[in-house]
Amino acid sequence: MSKQRKRILVVGVAALDIINEVAAYPAEDAELRALDRRIVRGGNAANTLAVLSQLGRTCAWAGTLGQDAEGSQVIEDLDRRGIDTGACILHPHGSTPTSYVILSRAGGSRTIVHYRDLPELAAADFARIRLDGYDWVHFEGRDPNEITAMLRDCARRLPPGTGVSLEVEKPRPGIEALFMGPDVLIFSRHYARSRGYTDPRGFLRDQWEHTDAGLLILPWGEEGAYAQPRGGRICFAPAHRPPLVRDTLGAGDVFNAAVVDGLLAGLAPPALLHHCNALAGHKCGLLGLDGLVASAREAGVL
Repeated sequence: MSKQRKRILVVGVAALDIINEVAAYPAEDAELRALDRRIVRGGNAANTLAVLSQLGRTCAWAGTLGQDAEGSQVIEDLDRRGIDTGACILHPHGSTPTSYVILSRAGGSRTIVHYRDLPELAAADFARIRLDGYDWVHFEGRDPNEITAMLRDCARRLPPGTGVSLEVEKPRPGIEALFMGPDVLIFSRHYARSRGYTDPRGFLRDQWEHTDAGLLILPWGEEGAYAQPRGGRICFAPAHRPPLVRDTLGAGDVFNAAVVDGLLAGLAPPALLHHCNALAGHKCGLLGLDGLVASAREAGVL
């Protein structure tokens, strides 16, 4: 099957991002002028799909939006990128998630205030999605009860050989219940540290008793990324740092997209980590996600 025919379903959040660029992060109770302002479609799942579509993958999104102007902006953006939004659930009561972002030009760091007044996608909604045409399903680790049911649904309905991955970003109550079922777990440094780990290798080694996954991945920011296949050795790849860090917003979502893309391409863990670090690192040198893959190829990163 060609790369272009690989179909990916991503389940998670799409949002509207209001981004204010400032010279440096302000002190408390300060007042300062923004150097630039952008209103763009955001959200972990939607960002990951935006990158996968640039990588030539056929993509679909499952999630929820408010039946409001912000929701229409999100749908228009995803439609423009050729991402199937047929599984989106529009709620007449509730607001489309909105992230208010302060982006510091001094170091490219971002501070996010996220507002959400909307139900998560329900397992009953997921059950209405036809899964027989997908080669990969990726989940954001959000509502443990609903996603546990979705993972069980995947086990029943997905054709043999279809990959399932899960992003474990935040230490949500009950999130560990989701570790059984996915083929691949992508942990965040934030999650590992919330569990008291400063050693990424130790964290990975200790997770195997809690999961039946075949591959664990742990990006560790500017220090690089780690991965371990079941029964195999831990491998490491250094981070790719651009000449100038301009915007780290969405870098983790880019990393996740590269994980799915690389695994569908058959990359082994060492090459996979280099692929993920290269694309996520290159993104940190650019504003936003548009044109990311073309820029990375032009720079010889991909």
